[in-house]
Amino acid sequence: MESLFEKQQQLLARTNLKFKRYMFGKIPWESRMVGLTGPRGVGKTTMLLQYIKEQNNHNILYVSADDLYFSNHRLTDLADEFYKNGGKHFFIDEVHKYKDWSVELKNMYDFYPDLKICFTGSSILDIRKGMADLSRRALMFTMQGFSFREYLKFEHDIDVPVHSFKQIISNQISLIDKLEHPLPVFRDYLQKGYYPVSAEDNMDIRLGQILNLTLEVDIPQFANLSVTTARKLKKLLVIVAESVPFKPNFVSLAAKLEVSRNSLEEYLTYMEDAGLISRLRESASGIIGLGKVEKIYLDNPNLIHYLSQSKTETGNIRETFFLNQTRVNNPVTSSAVADFKITDYTFEVGGRSKAQEQIKNTPNAFIVKDNIEYGYKNVVPLWAFGLNY
Repeated sequence: MESLFEKQQQLLARTNLKFKRYMFGKIPWESRMVGLTGPRGVGKTTMLLQYIKEQNNHNILYVSADDLYFSNHRLTDLADEFYKNGGKHFFIDEVHKYKDWSVELKNMYDFYPDLKICFTGSSILDIRKGMADLSRRALMFTMQGFSFREYLKFEHDIDVPVHSFKQIISNQISLIDKLEHPLPVFRDYLQKGYYPVSAEDNMDIRLGQILNLTLEVDIPQFANLSVTTARKLKKLLVIVAESVPFKPNFVSLAAKLEVSRNSLEEYLTYMEDAGLISRLRESASGIIGLGKVEKIYLDNPNLIHYLSQSKTETGNIRETFFLNQTRVNNPVTSSAVADFKITDYTFEVGGRSKAQEQIKNTPNAFIVKDNIEYGYKNVVPLWAFGLNY
């Protein structure tokens, strides 16, 4: 255990407290068991280390479940030793990489009532599969990549407060005194600002590694898929990336990939759960997730730029950004008359020349325009929706 504490101290020494993700203040760190999921590369590990560093005490232990230590040690044995030596808070990163993790976490929860446990997992698929053992025990949270607001702080040290949905659609934006011209920075964000790795060298290489690990390791291991199937997942991802956006024709798409329709449905579910795509559904009696799939998007604009490169379609990028940023705090569904619906509000997304004709007879309807700095009446700038978390 001493070697694990040494590694923890080395990691904490390199952990910067200057910038914290939007989830930092939302997680009840002192609860008995907390789980955090999210796609690879969105900053889960850093957030854990920031919290530990702020506590500055010796009753906390951080481990990564893929550490060589666990090739001949069990998590429960480590927890037992840590607890008997006065341990209070046990952090386990990438827990899905440890066999039978959910059973051992359940045992820790039941046998050590004074031990607080926090775990993360990048494979949302594996985490959901194991949650049956932790029902009624773990409080689960999901984190996504940077909002435009977070990117401004992280990359440009521009501190902008979170804006509520109502403030945004009312054009009550308090950014003008901090950033007079948001559009150039916004375009940079759309291309490379969603993942914290944007601040590092070779961002394209790092994003490619995230995609490869998700498609070649996470999904195939979870679903027992072959290498050939992993290639089909990549092909499917590129098709979505180059679409305008993608309105699913499942028969045609299944034929292109040479798979059955049922297999295609499974692949799309795996990719959505892994944070690679988003499926926009129609409203089904107010129950999100049960409606018919109307459109399929990549999860975020950075993936579009990476996968389609010179073939990027502006309308696709705009709609992808709107869905990605608004879904964090709002239920987003398709609209019969426009692009999106959020509760009682309708939104049509377009460029500077987008007209009102399409929504003129629709109550509570808004035009969301790209390439404008500030809004007026029911016209809202697209970038403003990136300030809501």
